[in-house]
Amino acid sequence: MGQYQQPYMDLKGCILDLGQRNSQISVPFVLSSSGYGLLWNNPSIGRASFARNLTEFTSDCTKQLDYWICAAQTPKDIIRTYTGLTGRAPMMPEHLLGLWQCKLRYRTQEEVLEVARRYHELNIPVDVIVIDFFHWTRQGDWSFDPEYWPDVKGMCDELHSYGMKVMVSVWPTVDKKSSRFWEMKELGYLMQTEQGSFQTYDFQGDCAEVDVFNPEARKYFWNACRENYYDKGIDMFWLDNIEPDLAVYDYQNFRYYGGTHLEIGNLYPQLVAKAFHDGLKEAGSEDLCLLCRCGWAGNARYGTLIWSGDIQSNFRTLETQVMQGLNMGIAGIPWWTTDIGGFMTDDYHDPAFIELLLRWFAWAVFTPVLRMHGTRGPLDIEPLSDKDYGGGYLYTGHDNELWSYGPEAMEIMKKFLKIRLELKPYLTELYREASETGLPLMRAMMLEFPEDEQCWHLTDQYMLGSRLLVAPVVHQNQTERSVYLPEGTWRDYFDGTLYQGSRTIIVKTPIDRIPVFEKHQSAC
Repeated sequence: MGQYQQPYMDLKGCILDLGQRNSQISVPFVLSSSGYGLLWNNPSIGRASFARNLTEFTSDCTKQLDYWICAAQTPKDIIRTYTGLTGRAPMMPEHLLGLWQCKLRYRTQEEVLEVARRYHELNIPVDVIVIDFFHWTRQGDWSFDPEYWPDVKGMCDELHSYGMKVMVSVWPTVDKKSSRFWEMKELGYLMQTEQGSFQTYDFQGDCAEVDVFNPEARKYFWNACRENYYDKGIDMFWLDNIEPDLAVYDYQNFRYYGGTHLEIGNLYPQLVAKAFHDGLKEAGSEDLCLLCRCGWAGNARYGTLIWSGDIQSNFRTLETQVMQGLNMGIAGIPWWTTDIGGFMTDDYHDPAFIELLLRWFAWAVFTPVLRMHGTRGPLDIEPLSDKDYGGGYLYTGHDNELWSYGPEAMEIMKKFLKIRLELKPYLTELYREASETGLPLMRAMMLEFPEDEQCWHLTDQYMLGSRLLVAPVVHQNQTERSVYLPEGTWRDYFDGTLYQGSRTIIVKTPIDRIPVFEKHQSAC
């Protein structure tokens, strides 16, 4: 069913809102252990109820009900059939499979360059460096504030010289004080309200969202970003707040070019992705990977890497994220990631947080994308400007680079980054498989071992492709954990020890170790 921040993969007994929110992604496809898959092919607001005696989908407003069912012998076959219908991901560029460096937020081009130069001096490779929100003058200008970013082309050229691709955050929100608001309103390119204020979003401005159901509005949105970002050397786009984020979730009060939000609203994030996918393809981009905070069924075909949103920094959240990645893979979204360490941190020097960060980093090495991000509290850094707009006035978090947490933590992360780089050929195979078959990189155990009853109940370990079994450490001060090994022979990925399967083993988990096992192939 996509991503709901709850610790469940067996959804019997759950009632799920069919609506998009920050960290909640409604992709209404369910896979049953009875051998079928069902897609509720309706982007309306509603509910899905999985009771013990029935399964019920409800639409609050629709002109037509459509659902699709397939049956197959194995869960893998169900996913192959489903993704063949809704669309599969393109091939992920191999030069994006290493470290992505990000924080909330680099405020100036000099801050970005200082970080990049230090990574380069330390000989730590970074594949993508990311520039987060409020680098702009106002929401909807879709351009860098020249006071803090005076030479975007020169900045990008230097970053490219270090082998780094450059990604920038873009929001679909338009401030009434922006240079584009009244033109877009006059052209009918903004979301409408049925009554009351025209405002639909109020974070750091009086804003409305782009009406991406209007194809001309999508072109306008992309063309502005192409002129001010892509043409100046920006390689990739981070499409944030695209649920869309709303000041008040009065779904009945919002209307688009194609209908009301109640009727079609869950499709909004996919159409934002389509706008940039189509624009980048037309521009001849070779880095077609869009980082998105939300999506819907079939989003994979637009090259979208969906992440789990603005989540808390604690072990309970880390444990839940493992399930989110597995659920998203089943729902046809193979490109998925999280903020390493979580997004919301109170004290980035707290030893408990550093422990969390290291456990999260080790796990992220064995996920589709390795991405450092988060707001590292406390938020006690003075703004660069006393104005109430522009690139200098908003808060920023503390440093979030590999060296930001002390030499011991840095060495552990460097060790795991080396493992990640060694995994690139295998990850490339898995991305190719996802593109050709729709199978996710992160696979619930039952996808690989459907005949093993125990594998249908495991939620804290998974297969990375068909060869590697990954068992993240998801509890604080955890010095060992149990791992279930299915039938066969398994090799410890780090020390080579062989284990016979069909049993549960106990594995030691020091802070620089994550349990990973490889299916052992006999020499004969």
